[in-house]
Amino acid sequence: MPFLPETDLGALSPAQQAAADRQLRDHGGRITNMKATLLGHVPSFDAYMQWYTLWDELVPLVGDRAMTLFSYAISDANECLICSVFFRRILIDGGADPDDPQPTATESVLMDWGRAIARTPSDLPDELVARVESAFEPTLRLQLLAFAGLMVATNLLNTVGRIPLDDVLYDYRKDGDVRVD
Repeated sequence: MPFLPETDLGALSPAQQAAADRQLRDHGGRITNMKATLLGHVPSFDAYMQWYTLWDELVPLVGDRAMTLFSYAISDANECLICSVFFRRILIDGGADPDDPQPTATESVLMDWGRAIARTPSDLPDELVARVESAFEPTLRLQLLAFAGLMVATNLLNTVGRIPLDDVLYDYRKDGDVRVD
């Protein structure tokens, strides 16, 4: 059972509807279970939707697949059902095996960094830090780390909030995973 209630999309206030409409207009997609939950407090919704702003800035710099793998690595290491399955779907639909994606060198750095951010943020190995510094200039590192922070926050919201998995994602879970929240 969800810890946080999902907002009834048929009974949105004008401010909630405006926030939902703005999100759909600016970034497309649909109002997921997570977004419906966040619409219960528009400032929280707006804060979390900045994830899309950073994503849109980073994709031209590192690539869509690299961002997907970075996000998947963070979400999988955080054991966030919704986010990890969301990114599994993108990878699978794009023809990749999320369990063996055959990353490029840049994608590999991002995946390793993403896992470390999720698992041991206060103890990143010096070798990994050197790889990240070698791969990305300082401003891009800042943007990527800020994005990673929003990804971790999103993982936390979904997991602690016990937000149920969107039914459109069920078929993308790892083999044997029957969780829905």
